[in-house]
Parts: sequence; structure tokens; C-alpha cells
Amino acid sequence: MSADERTIAAYDARAGAYAERFDAAGPDRNLQDFIAALATGARVLDLGCGPGNASAFMRAAGLKPDPIDASAKMVALANARHAIGARLATFDDIGGVGEYEAVWANFSLLHAAAGDLPRYLAALARALKPGGLLHIGMKTGSGAARDRIDRYYTYVTRRELLELLAGAGFSVTAISEGRETGLAGTDDPFIIMRAHV
Repeated sequence: MSADERTIAAYDARAGAYAERFDAAGPDRNLQDFIAALATGARVLDLGCGPGNASAFMRAAGLKPDPIDASAKMVALANARHAIGARLATFDDIGGVGEYEAVWANFSLLHAAAGDLPRYLAALARALKPGGLLHIGMKTGSGAARDRIDRYYTYVTRRELLELLAGAGFSVTAISEGRETGLAGTDDPFIIMRAHV
């Protein structure tokens, strides 16, 4: 399955509401840790950048973000708010070899079909320089479903995500779990992993 049009439409319709829901004065703990692990000037793929907040915080910290999103409205919003150079692209557009020091995939790949995750993670591994860092956030559970606003989700268990990352050549170095209320208003469990190639 390539980009899910219903999911993209949901983000296009709610770009402003999403930006308000996740507006912040500074980076959260996970983004702070990610930034701290990178050298000044590091090039970072912001995969599913949304309104561009994370990329703006990275840029302010001296990194060089490359923000992409499949929602044209999110890309436009990111550029209007931050002049960040966000561009329209899907997971299928991930390409290149050794282009980035890091990838920030914060709750974006959860919209990919389970069968596509191995090839997307492999593409990210190729896009990273040796030793490159990946941050990935996913919702935990089993199977796939649509939420209240018609977004498609693939859920993973801790073990499944570890196996997916290992299969793509990543070594996991940090794991955290929690719960958060998202745009759809549901309180959902999640897992975040940091890994290196």
C-alpha cells in the first residue's frame, strides 16, 4: 500500500487543529535527547514533519533538517510558520544513500501498511550514514485500524518493532513507552525507540 489517501485527506482537513494541539514553546524530552545526540550541522530527515515544529527546533539547535510530509496542507503550514523548506513527499520517496546523520520518524510510519514497514525501514537505513541515528515513534497494539477521523494505523508490539528494526540493520539503544491523547481524542499507548545503523 502506498500513501493512504484517506489519511492524507484527514491531515489536510485538520492541519490547523493539529498544529494547535501539538504547539509547544520548546522541544519535548524525546526531541531534546535526539538533538543532544547529534553534532552541530548534522543533516536530519524529518519524516512526516506535520506543521514543522520539530524541524524548527532542530534548526534552532544548529542542525540541518530536511522536512517532508505527504499532506500538502501540512507542508504549506510548515513553510508559512517556519520558512523551513518543507517539501511534499511520501514514504515511497525515501531514497539516496548516506545522505543523513539522523532520521526523526516521530509517529509517521504508523500510517504505513505493516507489509511495507520492512522496506521503508531498509530505505531509511540506506539513507543514513554509517552510525546514523533513527528515532521512531509508533502506537502499540495489534493489527490495523482507522481512528475516529479516518486515519489508517498499523499497530506494533515492542517485540515486533524490535524485530523490524533488527531486520533493517538497526541496533536499538533506547526504548521508552507511555500514553498520549492525540488529535482524535483517544488516549493511546505508544513506544519510542532510538537506534543506530
